[in-house]
Amino acid sequence: MSLFVKGLSPGLSKGTPSKGMAEFQEMMRQQLESSMHAELEKLLETTSPGPEREASRKDFEGFTNLFHRFLQVKGPSVEWIKIQRPPEDSIQPYDKISARGLPSSVSDCLNKLVVVKLNGGLGTSMGCKGPKSLISVRNENTFLDLTVQQIEHLNKTYNTDVPLVLMNSFNTDEDTKKILQKYTHHRVKIHTFNQSRYPRINKESLLPVSTTMSMSGQSAEGWYPPGHGDIYASFYNSGLLDQLITQGKEYIFVSNIDNLGATVDLHILHHLVSQPNGKRCEFIMEVTDKTRADVKGGTLIEYDGKLRLLEIAQVPKAHVDEFKSVTKFKIFNTNNLWISLAAIKRLQEQKAMDMEIIVNPKTLDGGQNVIQLETAVGAAIKAFDNALGINVPRSRFLPVKTTSDLLLVMSNLYSLDAGSLTMSPRREFPTTPHVKLGSSFTKVQEYLTRFESIPDMLELDHLTVSGDVTFGKNVSVKGTVIIIANHGDRIDIPAGSMLENKIVSGNLRILDH
Repeated sequence: MSLFVKGLSPGLSKGTPSKGMAEFQEMMRQQLESSMHAELEKLLETTSPGPEREASRKDFEGFTNLFHRFLQVKGPSVEWIKIQRPPEDSIQPYDKISARGLPSSVSDCLNKLVVVKLNGGLGTSMGCKGPKSLISVRNENTFLDLTVQQIEHLNKTYNTDVPLVLMNSFNTDEDTKKILQKYTHHRVKIHTFNQSRYPRINKESLLPVSTTMSMSGQSAEGWYPPGHGDIYASFYNSGLLDQLITQGKEYIFVSNIDNLGATVDLHILHHLVSQPNGKRCEFIMEVTDKTRADVKGGTLIEYDGKLRLLEIAQVPKAHVDEFKSVTKFKIFNTNNLWISLAAIKRLQEQKAMDMEIIVNPKTLDGGQNVIQLETAVGAAIKAFDNALGINVPRSRFLPVKTTSDLLLVMSNLYSLDAGSLTMSPRREFPTTPHVKLGSSFTKVQEYLTRFESIPDMLELDHLTVSGDVTFGKNVSVKGTVIIIANHGDRIDIPAGSMLENKIVSGNLRILDH
C-alpha cells in the first residue's frame, strides 16, 4: 500500500524503525484504530436506526479501511528508480484505433454502454452556489443540459438505450435531483447514486472532528466526499452496478461533468467490445499530449510490470522538475476512463481495488487543522487486466474550471451541435488560444457583466486581461492582446473595436479604435 500527501507526512511512517520502535508504533496504530472505531460508533448512535444509519455504516466501513491503510504506510509510494516508460503498445495512438472504422452494428456496441458523469463538485470556485453542473456554459445550456442532449442524440440516431448515471455527493444530490425532473420527456434514462460521506479528522489527534452525523450548521464542516476514487465502492454499494449488469451493460464511460470534450467516442467503444474474450481490455485511460499548461497532470508509467498512474504529489521533491518535463513524460491523464462493469464487481468483491491514498490537509473556518483521506479514480488502473492508454486529440480535454475557460467555450471558436462542442472550421489553427482573465472576472456573475457580447476570438492566440476592464458589443481580438487597467482606473473597450497584437494599459477610460 502506498500514500501520497498534499503537504503532510503521516507521523507513524518516518524512517526505518528498530524492533522496539516498530512494536511501539504497532501498539500506537492499534490504539488509534480502536479509538477511531469507538468514535465512529458514537457518531452512528446520533442517527435513528434504519436505512440512513445502515448507509452511514457502509460509508464508515470504507473509511475504516482507508484509515487502516493510512496508518500502515511506510514511506513514499514510488521508488523513482523503478519507474519505467510504458511499453510502446500500452499507449495506443487514437488514429490507430479509429483507422479500424466502425462496425455495421454501432447500436449493439452502444447498448453495452453506460455514461457516468462525476457530479460531486460545487461551483464555489467560480462564485456560484449549488452544483457546478448547473452553471450555464453555452446558449443558456448547463453542463448537465449538454450531457443529456449528447446522449439523447446518440439514442435517437442509433435507436439505442444508453443511460446516464450521475455520481452525486451530499453537496450536490438534492439540487441535482430537483433539476432532473425537467428531463422526464427526454430519451435518456437517468440514474443517480451518492458518493460516500467520510469524517474529516483532526490533524493532531487523528480522530473525527464532528460529534454528530448532522449536516446542519457547524457540523457540516466535519464531513467531506472522499474524491472520485470512491466511485467503485459507492457504485457497487448502491446496487446500481448489479442492476446495469443484469440489463446487459458491459462498460462505463466515466468523465468529469465539466469536461466538455468528454463525449462518447464510438471508435474507442468499438475497440473495447471487439477484443477477444481472453484478452478483454478492462480499463482504458484517455491521455493526451502534455503542454506547458499541463505540467502538473498525472501521467502513465510502468511500475512493477503494471501500467500505473503517477501523480505529482507522489513524486519526490528532487524529481519534480523531471516529472514536469514535456520530453520525458509526454502525456497526461484527461480523466476520461472506460471501465468494465464486471471487473469493478470482481475487484470490489475480492477487495482488490488498490488505490494510493491522497492525504489532503484543510483548515476549517474556525482555524482547526484537519485532514481528508481521498482516492482518485484513475489510480485503480493497476488493478485491472489488459489496461490500456489511448493518446487522444486535445479536443477531448476541454475542462471548464475558470471563467477564462468559460470565455473560450462561449465564443465563436466553438460550434454547438446536439450538445457537443467542436472547434469552428473557420479557425485556421486547431490549437486553443491561451486566455487569462484577472480577479475582476473570477465570479461568473461579475464576468458576465463585463461583456456586452462575447468577443470574436477566431484568430486569437493569447489574451490577458487584468483590472477593471469591460467589453462592448462586437469586439474582435486577434493575435496577442494584453489589456491591463491600473489600480483605481478602468478601461472600456468600445463596441466594434478590433484589437490585433495590441497592449492596452494605463488609466484609459476608453480605447480609441
